[in-house]
Amino acid sequence: MTRLDRTMTAVVCHGPRDYRVERVGMPEAGPREIVVRVDACGICAGDCKCWAGAPMFWGGDNPYVKPPVIPGHEFFGTVEELGPGAGEYHGVAIGDRVIAEQIVPCDRCRFCRSGQYWMCEVHNIFGFQRQVADGGIAEYMLYPATSRVHKIPAEMPLEDAAIIEPLSCAIHTVNRGDIQLDDVVVIAGAGPLGLLMTQVARLKTPRKLVVIDMVDERLALARRYGAEVTINPGREDAEAIVRSLTGGYGCDVYIENTGHPSGVTQGLKIIRKLGRFVEFSVFGSETTADWSIIGDRKELDIRGAHLGPYCYPIAIDLLSRGLVTSDGVVTHSYALEDWDEALKMAISLDSIKVLMRPGYRANR
Repeated sequence: MTRLDRTMTAVVCHGPRDYRVERVGMPEAGPREIVVRVDACGICAGDCKCWAGAPMFWGGDNPYVKPPVIPGHEFFGTVEELGPGAGEYHGVAIGDRVIAEQIVPCDRCRFCRSGQYWMCEVHNIFGFQRQVADGGIAEYMLYPATSRVHKIPAEMPLEDAAIIEPLSCAIHTVNRGDIQLDDVVVIAGAGPLGLLMTQVARLKTPRKLVVIDMVDERLALARRYGAEVTINPGREDAEAIVRSLTGGYGCDVYIENTGHPSGVTQGLKIIRKLGRFVEFSVFGSETTADWSIIGDRKELDIRGAHLGPYCYPIAIDLLSRGLVTSDGVVTHSYALEDWDEALKMAISLDSIKVLMRPGYRANR
């Protein structure tokens, strides 16, 4: 529900390339629902592609995005209001710092009922369908009754808390790779998710951790986070380097995180026979590859990775113990009123992770 007599500032998506800073009604908590004062919300690469009109969001007769809607799924905040039964049901109190997982499960479909809620058939994600849940690029937001809610330690730095969602996705993706101690692991793409995957993969202690990206500054961060070999494919032969590390065979695990078709075809070349290829990216266009590589030539194990199921408590624990850090990943913060500037920065290579922070004034 929304309080029409009280308003707040929010960024509202009306369509591709049509996002506006507006005053909108404040949310009101119903049974088992929570109203949160947003502390920060990251801009995801998927948000940028949605803004740009990527077909996966806007294509077909039933587009995934249902505007007008407040975007943003990398949020966290402080409990402002609890609906009837919400405190007991979610285990939270007024003033707690909390995060909800990015999916709002229906709790009725076969996937939700079997514990595979992240693949919910209805599949409502915060920030894409207003009739279910607006996102976090706003002063306040509503966590619906079926939200998966987690408490955040009060002492956790804001920048660390702001990466819990992408870190949870990184953990799930790395886990899908089933990394073993003698594996050579390649992570393609050193954006926010790739850099977090690098930190998580390092904790698995593979034989060799390789990161590929076109931006030297990001490769330097990857080395800081534990990558032993970094490759810029703009001037280096990634396939030759990886084969030189593996006796000519190719890597054991390839994690595709570039969101570009070349990241897929590159991986099919440099992975060994019987290797594990993990696909995480959101693509702005279709990708074409020679599928005979997957079956006839290499018998690859192709695994998708979606969201961060059951990984939020792990992410919070890793951050609390200092085993993963936001330092170097979170690079910019903006007020809601500075949305246009923030989006330009998020799309550029001058940033890694950009945060929207209600009331923030440093960049004004």
